[in-house]
Amino acid sequence: MNILAKIKTTLAAATLIAGFSGVVHAADITIRLAHLNPADAFQSHSGAMTSVFKSLVESASGGAIEVKLFPNGQLGKDNEVIQQVRDGIIESTISSSGGIAQHYPLVGVFDIPFAFPNIAVANRVIDQRSSFGKKFSADLESKTGLKVLGMIDSGGFFAFSNSKRPIETVADMKGLKIRTMTLPTHMAMVNALGAQATPLPWAEVYTSLQTGVAHGQMNPIPIIAFAKFDEVQTYLSITNHVITPYIWTMNKGFYAGLSDENRIIIDWASEVASEAGRGVSRVIEASERGLPKLSKKMKVNVVSAANQAEFAKVAQPAVRKLIEENLGAEGTDMLNAMLSAIKDAQ
Repeated sequence: MNILAKIKTTLAAATLIAGFSGVVHAADITIRLAHLNPADAFQSHSGAMTSVFKSLVESASGGAIEVKLFPNGQLGKDNEVIQQVRDGIIESTISSSGGIAQHYPLVGVFDIPFAFPNIAVANRVIDQRSSFGKKFSADLESKTGLKVLGMIDSGGFFAFSNSKRPIETVADMKGLKIRTMTLPTHMAMVNALGAQATPLPWAEVYTSLQTGVAHGQMNPIPIIAFAKFDEVQTYLSITNHVITPYIWTMNKGFYAGLSDENRIIIDWASEVASEAGRGVSRVIEASERGLPKLSKKMKVNVVSAANQAEFAKVAQPAVRKLIEENLGAEGTDMLNAMLSAIKDAQ
């Protein structure tokens, strides 16, 4: 059985069990869980994560816990929804690093270009259970009051898309207006490469690309695919220049107020759901939902290793300098811890 079939079987079984359990007990506890992406478990990693989490929690609790899902940014912008979790308006959210950065700027350490050599190493480091993941999560929790339930990559390595030309070398970046998240590190990286960083909230990206407010953007392949950027972009350049986390948080007071048994259910379900999210991202990348789909409309090129080295040579110092200046000793310590973890994971 291939990975997609396994994921489908797990989802179907969990959903069926949850359906039976929900008939037995009315929910005593409600978890409202928001995320930015499509609800379809086979269209986005957070769609998969939330679907699996809902099924497992509701079935394992015998229907005593109900999970209500709010996909597609229904409750607002990423940083706004995180604030709703902090304030106890909702219980949980899965967030991009752009949203997290406005509450916990140290997430910017992940933005050192070309720090991760491959997805296997990224999986070992961008994980709540890794030594670095534990350090990172503990610091985030202490500074925000949020409970970290999971941490995975945002869908794979970032690629550039644009409507003007293929990007093969650093020189090809000159003059391009590239949409970024509202991350100073991403803006510094894009500007250092000779392009013009154009920070925009997620809800405005498609229209901005369509109207020329931005010439291009950067995201992992699964996100480019489900966002349908192939409808408004001509060129897709595989640079693999950065990989960022999606971080799953819960209101700490709500989590602490659960019974020991229910906390065990939440911890277990979020761990399994996070693994489902990783698996779905890899399936999307390689399947007709990902790069093969995009290549039907877009002109795809892969940036050579030699040219990647040139990108790194230009962009790395700018991002490192920003981290050292803006995040101080704490940021430098977290960055060095991450780079050490990457080295150990290879």
